[in-house]
Amino acid sequence: MKLLQTVVETQSYILHLKQNGYQIGFVPTMGALHLGHISLLKRARQENDIVICSIFINPIQFNNPNDFEKYPRMLEADMALLREAGCDAVFAPSVKEMYPEHNNPIYDFGMLDKVMEGKFRPGHFNGVAIVVRRLLEITLADVAYFGEKDFQQLTIIRKMIEMLSLPVRIVSCPIVRESDGLAMSSRNQRLLPDERAVAPLLYVALQKNALHYTRFSPAKLQQMIAADIEKSPLFKVEYVEIVDMNTLMPLSFWVDSKHIIVCLAAILGQVRLIDNCVLQR
Repeated sequence: MKLLQTVVETQSYILHLKQNGYQIGFVPTMGALHLGHISLLKRARQENDIVICSIFINPIQFNNPNDFEKYPRMLEADMALLREAGCDAVFAPSVKEMYPEHNNPIYDFGMLDKVMEGKFRPGHFNGVAIVVRRLLEITLADVAYFGEKDFQQLTIIRKMIEMLSLPVRIVSCPIVRESDGLAMSSRNQRLLPDERAVAPLLYVALQKNALHYTRFSPAKLQQMIAADIEKSPLFKVEYVEIVDMNTLMPLSFWVDSKHIIVCLAAILGQVRLIDNCVLQR
Protein backbone atom coordinates (compact mmCIF):
# COMPACT_ATOMS: atom_id res chain seq x y z
CA MET A 1 0.00 0.00 0.00
CA LYS A 2 1.36 3.37 -1.03
CA LEU A 3 1.35 6.49 1.14
CA LEU A 4 0.90 9.61 -1.00
CA GLN A 5 1.29 13.06 0.56
CA THR A 6 1.46 15.50 -2.35
CA VAL A 7 -0.88 16.30 -5.21
CA VAL A 8 1.88 15.80 -7.81
CA GLU A 9 2.84 12.29 -6.70
CA THR A 10 -0.80 11.30 -6.25
CA GLN A 11 -1.86 12.37 -9.73
CA SER A 12 1.24 10.85 -11.29
CA TYR A 13 0.41 7.52 -9.61
CA ILE A 14 -3.26 7.63 -10.62
CA LEU A 15 -2.72 8.83 -14.20
CA HIS A 16 -0.42 5.87 -14.81
CA LEU A 17 -3.14 3.52 -13.58
CA LYS A 18 -5.89 5.16 -15.62
CA GLN A 19 -3.76 5.04 -18.77
CA ASN A 20 -3.72 1.28 -18.27
CA GLY A 21 -7.51 1.15 -18.06
CA TYR A 22 -7.95 0.80 -14.30
CA GLN A 23 -11.13 2.08 -12.63
CA ILE A 24 -10.48 4.11 -9.47
CA GLY A 25 -12.68 3.79 -6.38
CA PHE A 26 -12.25 6.47 -3.74
CA VAL A 27 -13.17 6.63 -0.05
CA PRO A 28 -12.68 10.07 1.58
CA THR A 29 -12.19 10.12 5.37
CA MET A 30 -10.86 12.29 8.17
CA GLY A 31 -9.11 9.33 9.78
CA ALA A 32 -9.80 7.79 13.21
CA LEU A 33 -11.16 4.90 11.17
CA HIS A 34 -13.73 2.38 12.35
CA LEU A 35 -15.65 -0.50 10.78
CA GLY A 36 -18.04 1.92 9.10
CA HIS A 37 -15.17 3.34 7.06
CA ILE A 38 -13.85 -0.15 6.37
CA SER A 39 -17.26 -1.20 5.03
CA LEU A 40 -17.01 1.61 2.46
CA LEU A 41 -13.54 0.49 1.49
CA LYS A 42 -14.61 -3.15 1.12
CA ARG A 43 -17.50 -2.09 -1.12
CA ALA A 44 -15.07 -0.06 -3.21
CA ARG A 45 -12.70 -3.04 -3.31
CA GLN A 46 -15.43 -5.24 -4.78
CA GLU A 47 -16.41 -2.75 -7.48
CA ASN A 48 -13.13 -1.21 -8.67
CA ASP A 49 -9.66 -2.14 -9.87
CA ILE A 50 -7.84 0.28 -7.56
CA VAL A 51 -9.02 1.70 -4.21
CA ILE A 52 -7.68 4.95 -2.80
CA CYS A 53 -8.54 6.32 0.63
CA SER A 54 -7.85 9.85 1.81
CA ILE A 55 -7.08 10.85 5.40
CA PHE A 56 -7.41 14.59 5.84
CA ILE A 57 -8.92 16.49 8.77
CA ASN A 58 -10.48 19.39 6.94
CA PRO A 59 -10.18 22.59 9.02
CA ILE A 60 -12.65 24.65 6.98
CA GLN A 61 -15.62 22.43 7.84
CA PHE A 62 -15.28 22.84 11.61
CA ASN A 63 -17.35 25.60 13.20
CA ASN A 64 -15.74 25.04 16.58
CA PRO A 65 -11.89 25.29 16.64
CA ASN A 66 -11.82 23.13 19.79
CA ASP A 67 -13.68 20.38 17.92
CA PHE A 68 -11.00 20.50 15.22
CA GLU A 69 -8.19 20.31 17.78
CA LYS A 70 -9.80 17.38 19.63
CA TYR A 71 -10.49 15.34 16.51
CA PRO A 72 -8.53 12.05 16.86
CA ARG A 73 -5.33 11.78 14.85
CA MET A 74 -3.96 8.25 14.47
CA LEU A 75 -2.39 7.87 11.04
CA GLU A 76 -0.33 4.76 11.81
CA ALA A 77 -3.28 2.83 13.23
CA ASP A 78 -5.46 3.96 10.32
CA MET A 79 -2.84 2.84 7.81
CA ALA A 80 -2.71 -0.61 9.41
CA LEU A 81 -6.51 -0.98 9.14
CA LEU A 82 -6.51 0.13 5.51
CA ARG A 83 -3.67 -2.20 4.59
CA GLU A 84 -5.53 -5.14 6.11
CA ALA A 85 -8.74 -4.16 4.25
CA GLY A 86 -7.00 -4.18 0.87
CA CYS A 87 -6.51 -0.48 0.20
CA ASP A 88 -4.05 0.26 -2.61
CA ALA A 89 -3.03 3.81 -1.70
CA VAL A 90 -3.64 6.44 0.98
CA PHE A 91 -3.63 10.15 0.21
CA ALA A 92 -2.72 11.97 3.44
CA PRO A 93 -1.85 15.59 2.58
CA SER A 94 -1.03 18.57 4.79
CA VAL A 95 -3.39 21.54 5.03
CA LYS A 96 -0.93 23.60 2.97
CA GLU A 97 -0.92 20.93 0.26
CA MET A 98 -4.71 20.88 0.11
CA TYR A 99 -5.17 24.64 0.29
CA PRO A 100 -2.15 26.41 -1.26
CA GLU A 101 -4.33 29.47 -1.87
CA HIS A 102 -7.13 31.06 0.14
CA ASN A 103 -9.65 31.70 -2.62
CA ASN A 104 -12.21 29.09 -1.65
CA PRO A 105 -15.52 29.28 -3.58
CA ILE A 106 -18.94 29.82 -2.05
CA TYR A 107 -21.56 27.34 -3.27
CA ASP A 108 -25.29 27.96 -3.49
CA PHE A 109 -27.16 24.82 -2.49
CA GLY A 110 -30.49 26.57 -2.02
CA MET A 111 -32.11 25.30 1.17
CA LEU A 112 -30.18 22.01 1.29
CA ASP A 113 -27.46 23.43 3.53
CA LYS A 114 -29.69 25.78 5.55
CA VAL A 115 -31.76 23.19 7.45
CA MET A 116 -30.86 20.67 10.17
CA GLU A 117 -27.05 20.57 10.40
CA GLY A 118 -26.80 23.78 8.41
CA LYS A 119 -28.91 25.60 10.99
CA PHE A 120 -26.51 24.68 13.79
CA ARG A 121 -23.26 24.65 11.81
CA PRO A 122 -23.31 27.59 9.37
CA GLY A 123 -20.67 27.26 6.66
CA HIS A 124 -20.01 23.62 7.46
CA PHE A 125 -21.32 22.19 4.20
CA ASN A 126 -19.52 24.76 2.09
CA GLY A 127 -16.30 23.52 3.69
CA VAL A 128 -17.33 19.92 3.00
CA ALA A 129 -18.13 20.71 -0.64
CA ILE A 130 -14.78 22.46 -1.13
CA VAL A 131 -12.73 19.59 0.25
CA VAL A 132 -14.72 16.84 -1.50
CA ARG A 133 -14.43 18.59 -4.85
CA ARG A 134 -10.69 19.07 -4.34
CA LEU A 135 -10.20 15.43 -3.35
CA LEU A 136 -12.19 14.16 -6.33
CA GLU A 137 -10.18 16.31 -8.71
CA ILE A 138 -6.87 15.20 -7.17
CA THR A 139 -7.69 11.48 -7.11
CA LEU A 140 -9.45 11.47 -10.52
CA ALA A 141 -11.94 9.05 -8.96
CA ASP A 142 -14.40 7.20 -11.15
CA VAL A 143 -16.56 6.18 -8.18
CA ALA A 144 -16.67 7.70 -4.67
CA TYR A 145 -18.21 6.09 -1.58
CA PHE A 146 -20.04 7.86 1.25
CA GLY A 147 -21.92 6.60 4.29
CA GLU A 148 -25.60 7.31 4.83
CA LYS A 149 -25.13 8.35 8.48
CA ASP A 150 -24.28 11.85 7.21
CA PHE A 151 -27.40 11.89 5.04
CA GLN A 152 -27.57 15.65 4.59
CA GLN A 153 -23.91 15.71 3.58
CA LEU A 154 -24.53 12.92 1.06
CA THR A 155 -27.44 14.86 -0.45
CA ILE A 156 -25.36 18.04 -0.76
CA ILE A 157 -22.43 16.18 -2.33
CA ARG A 158 -24.78 14.70 -4.93
CA LYS A 159 -26.07 18.21 -5.63
CA MET A 160 -22.52 19.54 -6.01
CA ILE A 161 -21.65 16.76 -8.48
CA GLU A 162 -24.73 17.69 -10.50
CA MET A 163 -24.05 21.45 -10.36
CA LEU A 164 -20.43 21.10 -11.48
CA SER A 165 -20.97 18.15 -13.86
CA LEU A 166 -18.10 16.27 -12.22
CA PRO A 167 -17.30 12.94 -13.93
CA VAL A 168 -17.72 10.74 -10.86
CA ARG A 169 -20.43 8.36 -9.65
CA ILE A 170 -21.48 8.63 -6.00
CA VAL A 171 -22.33 5.41 -4.16
CA SER A 172 -24.12 5.60 -0.81
CA CYS A 173 -23.59 2.84 1.75
CA PRO A 174 -25.79 1.88 4.73
CA ILE A 175 -25.06 2.98 8.30
CA VAL A 176 -22.87 0.52 10.19
CA ARG A 177 -23.84 0.15 13.84
CA GLU A 178 -22.36 -1.21 17.03
CA SER A 179 -24.03 -4.30 18.49
CA ASP A 180 -26.22 -2.05 20.68
CA GLY A 181 -27.37 0.07 17.74
CA LEU A 182 -25.14 3.14 18.12
CA ALA A 183 -24.10 4.41 14.69
CA MET A 184 -20.34 4.04 14.29
CA SER A 185 -18.52 7.36 14.40
CA SER A 186 -15.00 8.56 15.12
CA ARG A 187 -16.55 10.85 17.74
CA ASN A 188 -17.72 7.84 19.77
CA GLN A 189 -14.14 7.47 21.02
CA ARG A 190 -14.60 10.67 23.02
CA LEU A 191 -17.61 9.42 25.01
CA LEU A 192 -17.06 8.75 28.70
CA PRO A 193 -18.20 5.31 29.98
CA ASP A 194 -21.51 6.56 31.44
CA GLU A 195 -22.19 8.50 28.23
CA ARG A 196 -21.40 5.51 26.04
CA ALA A 197 -23.85 3.44 28.08
CA VAL A 198 -26.80 5.70 27.18
CA ALA A 199 -25.69 6.58 23.63
CA PRO A 200 -27.83 3.82 22.01
CA LEU A 201 -30.94 5.76 23.10
CA LEU A 202 -30.72 7.60 19.78
CA TYR A 203 -31.24 4.42 17.80
CA VAL A 204 -33.80 3.00 20.25
CA ALA A 205 -35.91 6.17 20.02
CA LEU A 206 -35.79 6.14 16.22
CA GLN A 207 -36.71 2.47 15.90
CA LYS A 208 -39.46 2.53 18.52
CA ASN A 209 -41.23 5.55 17.06
CA ALA A 210 -40.76 4.57 13.43
CA LEU A 211 -42.79 1.37 13.80
CA HIS A 212 -46.23 2.97 13.71
CA TYR A 213 -45.37 6.47 12.65
CA THR A 214 -48.50 7.16 10.55
CA ARG A 215 -50.61 7.11 13.72
CA PHE A 216 -49.15 10.51 14.56
CA SER A 217 -48.41 13.75 12.73
CA PRO A 218 -44.79 14.48 11.76
CA ALA A 219 -44.63 17.21 14.41
CA LYS A 220 -45.92 14.86 17.11
CA LEU A 221 -43.51 12.10 16.11
CA GLN A 222 -40.59 14.52 16.31
CA GLN A 223 -41.64 15.45 19.85
CA MET A 224 -41.96 11.80 20.85
CA ILE A 225 -38.49 10.90 19.56
CA ALA A 226 -36.89 13.87 21.31
CA ALA A 227 -38.70 13.06 24.57
CA ASP A 228 -37.50 9.44 24.48
CA ILE A 229 -33.89 10.54 23.98
CA GLU A 230 -34.03 13.10 26.77
CA LYS A 231 -35.24 10.51 29.24
CA SER A 232 -31.52 10.42 29.96
CA PRO A 233 -30.46 13.72 31.58
CA LEU A 234 -27.08 13.33 29.88
CA PHE A 235 -28.65 14.04 26.48
CA LYS A 236 -29.61 17.39 25.01
CA VAL A 237 -31.45 17.13 21.69
CA GLU A 238 -30.52 19.78 19.13
CA TYR A 239 -33.08 18.78 16.54
CA VAL A 240 -35.32 16.00 15.31
CA GLU A 241 -36.56 16.68 11.78
CA ILE A 242 -38.80 14.63 9.50
CA VAL A 243 -37.98 15.62 5.93
CA ASP A 244 -38.27 14.69 2.27
CA MET A 245 -35.19 12.69 1.29
CA ASN A 246 -34.58 14.69 -1.88
CA THR A 247 -35.32 18.28 -0.83
CA LEU A 248 -34.59 17.93 2.92
CA MET A 249 -37.62 20.12 3.52
CA PRO A 250 -39.64 19.41 6.69
CA LEU A 251 -43.02 17.72 6.33
CA SER A 252 -46.29 18.91 7.80
CA PHE A 253 -48.25 15.88 6.56
CA TRP A 254 -47.20 12.36 5.56
CA VAL A 255 -48.79 12.75 2.11
CA ASP A 256 -46.32 15.57 1.34
CA SER A 257 -43.61 13.03 0.38
CA LYS A 258 -43.14 9.42 -0.73
CA HIS A 259 -39.52 9.33 0.47
CA ILE A 260 -39.21 10.27 4.14
CA ILE A 261 -36.33 10.27 6.58
CA VAL A 262 -36.00 11.23 10.24
CA CYS A 263 -32.72 13.02 10.99
CA LEU A 264 -31.52 14.03 14.44
CA ALA A 265 -28.60 15.51 16.34
CA ALA A 266 -28.00 15.45 20.09
CA ILE A 267 -25.27 16.50 22.49
CA LEU A 268 -23.99 13.82 24.86
CA GLY A 269 -21.43 15.24 27.28
CA GLN A 270 -18.95 17.05 25.06
CA VAL A 271 -19.79 15.00 21.95
CA ARG A 272 -22.30 15.78 19.23
CA LEU A 273 -23.94 12.70 17.71
CA ILE A 274 -26.15 12.37 14.63
CA ASP A 275 -28.32 9.55 13.33
CA ASN A 276 -31.21 8.94 10.95
CA CYS A 277 -33.88 6.45 9.98
CA VAL A 278 -35.76 6.05 6.71
CA LEU A 279 -39.52 5.68 7.22
CA GLN A 280 -40.98 2.90 5.10
CA ARG A 281 -44.58 3.18 4.00
